[in-house]
Amino acid sequence: MTLHPATQAQGISGDAAAGEKKNAMCIGCHGIKGYQASFPEVHKVPMIAGQNAAYIAAALTAYKKGDRKHPTMRGIADTLSEQDIADLSAYYAAQGGPVAQTPAKPERNPGPLVAELLKKGNCAACHGENFNQPIDPSYPKLAGQHADYLYVALKAYKDNANVVVGRNNAIMSAQVKPYSLKELDALADYIGSLPSEMKTVPQSKFR
Repeated sequence: MTLHPATQAQGISGDAAAGEKKNAMCIGCHGIKGYQASFPEVHKVPMIAGQNAAYIAAALTAYKKGDRKHPTMRGIADTLSEQDIADLSAYYAAQGGPVAQTPAKPERNPGPLVAELLKKGNCAACHGENFNQPIDPSYPKLAGQHADYLYVALKAYKDNANVVVGRNNAIMSAQVKPYSLKELDALADYIGSLPSEMKTVPQSKFR
């Protein structure tokens, strides 16, 4: 049995083995490589295997509370108890691996425009210099995440009042407000090109 402190703030520890038995509603999207959501716009669903457990728990809790408004994820999160969230978070966090074990991506220089955008937002202050080691486990790893998903997520923070896809987070909303959509797209494209600890782990029924 693998335990992970996915929601230490609530005094609940996640059990990865239990999470594997609770992931039926997750694998239909997050267990298929390259799977794309089609509402409200087309984008790849995020890779969550190898993501920080505390972040997964925080994200699911935000959907459950309505701070993240995507109707599909809210509907799923509404069915989960705090223990379910902790167990699923532990399960997906345990599926990751070091960057060296994932297919290598070439190092990419951000170029002057993106470098200036990263400096403007001081993104590394929270997400780490390589975007793989956030300063707090409740913050997400970003490096190598699907660029189109990152763009949609950033837009959701910018349009936080949107009743369908908005995301309420005071820090992130303030961070993205000064950027144009074109600039957010450039940031997402660069961060998505970096070596990643995250991946999609196909489930047996989808292999």
